[in-house]
Amino acid sequence: MLNKYARAFFTRVLTPFAALLIRLGVSPDAVTLVGTGGVIAGALAFYPRGEFFWGTVVITLFVFSDLVDGNMARQLGRSSRWGAFLDSTLDRVADAAIFGGLALWYAGRGDSLTLCAVTIFCLASGQVVSYTKARGESIGLPVNVNGLVERAERLVISLVACGVAGLHAFGVPGVQYLLPVALWAVAVGSLVTLVQRVVTVRREAAEADAVAAGPARPGDGRA
Repeated sequence: MLNKYARAFFTRVLTPFAALLIRLGVSPDAVTLVGTGGVIAGALAFYPRGEFFWGTVVITLFVFSDLVDGNMARQLGRSSRWGAFLDSTLDRVADAAIFGGLALWYAGRGDSLTLCAVTIFCLASGQVVSYTKARGESIGLPVNVNGLVERAERLVISLVACGVAGLHAFGVPGVQYLLPVALWAVAVGSLVTLVQRVVTVRREAAEADAVAAGPARPGDGRA
């Protein structure tokens, strides 16, 4: 849902920056790699230590590379299958680092095996949600469904909650409870989205199989 509106807005905002990088001779692939490296560093250096505010600041700065590299490729007229593959693959790596860092916190000083398990479920379900769409499209299905909680929603909910929860270190009371609530919301939303996609793929596959089989004829055993 957020993909449709937020991506269009930030694409317009970041277009001048993307044009600047092109003039400096930076490639879209380099932006993708640096952005992913920054997200991984921010997530794994700060989150396992409970430094949610600064970790979120670092991650957010690098997350926008996901929009910048695509913008650069379009301006250069060099959109490619390799670029799309690299971008999608590294998105999964970045997501794993974010939720992995949170899981390490709850498994350690955060002292909550329940929230550690919920965070791991967020990580795994997010990966599977992405896989269902990619696998459905690879077998020729459109997977035409807007899920309840897709990647943009997962990131926004999780990062906003982490950033606000991090304000607890600056003396803001009560905000530390927002992160567990957000993780439960992402877990439930991801599960709903997974079910939506599986049901959609099943329906589209049945329709495609019926079209491929053609109309039933008397005597062919399908009448």
